[in-house]
Amino acid sequence: MIELQQGDLLWQPSAETVENANLTRFMRWLAAEKDLHFGSYDALWQWSVTELGAFWQAIWDFCEVKASRQGAFALANAQMPGAVWFPEARLNYAENIFAQMTNSRPAFLCEDEDGPLVEWRWAEVYRQTAVLQHHLKQLGIGQGDRVVAYLPNIPEAIIACLATVSLGAIWSSASPDFGSKAVLDRFAQIEPKLLIAVDGYRYNGRPFDRRDIVNQLQAGLPTLENSIVIPLLDDTPLPNTFAWPDLLNSVDEPPELTFAQLPFDYPLWILYSSGTTGLPKPIVHGHGGNLLEHKKAVIFHNDLRPGDRFFWYTSTGWMMWNYQLGALLSGSSIILYNGSPSYPMLDRLWALAERSGMTYFGLSPAFVAACMNAGIQPNQQHDLSKLRGIGSTGAPLPVAAFEWLYQYVHDDFALESLSGGTDLCTAFVGGCRIKPVYAGEIQGASLGAKVQAWNGSGEPVVGEVGELVIAAPMPSMPIRFWNDPDGARYQASYFETFPSAWRHGDWIQFNERGGCVIYGRSDATINRKGIRMGTSEIYACVEAIAGVLDSLVVDLELLDRDSFMPLFVILAEGRTLDDNLRQQIEQALRTQLSPRHVPDAIYQVQEIPYTLSSKKLEIPVRRILLGHPVEKAANLGAMRNPESINFFVELAQTLSQ
Repeated sequence: MIELQQGDLLWQPSAETVENANLTRFMRWLAAEKDLHFGSYDALWQWSVTELGAFWQAIWDFCEVKASRQGAFALANAQMPGAVWFPEARLNYAENIFAQMTNSRPAFLCEDEDGPLVEWRWAEVYRQTAVLQHHLKQLGIGQGDRVVAYLPNIPEAIIACLATVSLGAIWSSASPDFGSKAVLDRFAQIEPKLLIAVDGYRYNGRPFDRRDIVNQLQAGLPTLENSIVIPLLDDTPLPNTFAWPDLLNSVDEPPELTFAQLPFDYPLWILYSSGTTGLPKPIVHGHGGNLLEHKKAVIFHNDLRPGDRFFWYTSTGWMMWNYQLGALLSGSSIILYNGSPSYPMLDRLWALAERSGMTYFGLSPAFVAACMNAGIQPNQQHDLSKLRGIGSTGAPLPVAAFEWLYQYVHDDFALESLSGGTDLCTAFVGGCRIKPVYAGEIQGASLGAKVQAWNGSGEPVVGEVGELVIAAPMPSMPIRFWNDPDGARYQASYFETFPSAWRHGDWIQFNERGGCVIYGRSDATINRKGIRMGTSEIYACVEAIAGVLDSLVVDLELLDRDSFMPLFVILAEGRTLDDNLRQQIEQALRTQLSPRHVPDAIYQVQEIPYTLSSKKLEIPVRRILLGHPVEKAANLGAMRNPESINFFVELAQTLSQ
């Protein structure tokens, strides 16, 4: 069997796939309506990043944005930062969601660990949203007020979000697996007026009571005026709260749902940076920018349409939850899952794909790696024939994962590795249904996203690794950070290195056909004796070895000493880091990557430190190992597993001796 290599062709769209793709329909529409003719995706992309105003106006028109006013200008000022989009427009994100309302298909399907798959019809979603909107008004919630949610990925979270933003209030959410400090670090900054929370949740077959956390949030948020609690574990009411069922059942005649007509750049929701050091940055996104971007992304890049069923495994603490909500803008239904992806078995989500008739499955490289290491073969147990798209994000998808998905799902779907982030609430490199899929590659830059690799002189490069920049404005760039009146934090976060372009903080390499590979964070790259290597390359190599479940690598450059590069690995149950496995890891890195990137030491650990948004804490671990105090190196409240840092604190003491 020939080993698959990066760049090998894996999938070619059929003539029927190209013919039926939304991108093809769009190009035909541009030819008929605008006399614009494009023979390829690359030509369309070039136009989309050159004629920005015309492109985004075309997105508005083709995708039939619902607005009380559009205005004469799509792009009044192309300065970055500071671009001004659709300055005269008046619209509402939630109104465009409900514009897809129909009796012919469900709005969403939901499942938790212990319950059956349940369909939610649009009429019921509308009714509950309208009733909740009525109660929010009664509680004094209006334009500009912040409503914060401590909720899992359940239908009530979507209803609460839609009711909030329909009024012009601003939404912000966190998952109930976040501890109180992590939540307060986020929510306290934005001074919310209302909290919507659960009393607890279930995960991996266990209940997790969150009533004490809710009490701590109420005490730690002095601007709160009211709280609403959704009882998932216990019907016993919490003091000083309204019970969600009581509110939803208290109106005899459902009121009409209304939609505040808001400026294009009016705040929609607030998301948060990972917060590995210091307080997380509250990133404010606008109604119009996210509306246009999400329509473009889900219709053209995920190729969603009415009748599709879209799923992404996510929580309310990750921007993919907001993106998942945006999938409704395509007319597709969305699938919600609340619980562990491996309970009671690792094939749980593959079984959900079959039960729900899923047509698009969003997953992570870590989930694929877990399936690979467990030896499961989903298509041997489940009918996955309805899947016509699989998306992956959160980290680079290695070549072996590409190969496994085509072998054990089926061989005729679009595998869309994509990358973007909380900062833009979208993917700016990702899928293209009319182009081939090559192993280990992202298909290319998204429409309207002038993503390039720049060298240190600020020049675009192809065929070599450079800083990932966005060289032209996009509507979904943040309108600001909260509590950043002069824009200094915003400027420093994205425009300090290249004043004329958005620096995202990743290493990326484009090839001649427009495909790209992301090599990890640019500030965590391993540079050994002049040879630069992205951490993701090292992870892909190490984690392809049987028995290695996860890994983390850092390079400790020390004054007056050679650098020291330790590698940390989690091994499968029953495996130990013996000499044979050490040699196997070293040999793989030496032969597949570079002899200079063979680690100086390998350590077996029980856990790799992760942020709440599932990012490896490379930089904080590096700082700790260089001797920085843990309280200055890492924000433990922003970690998924803060106890994992103890190993590195102890190791730092050993290394300093």
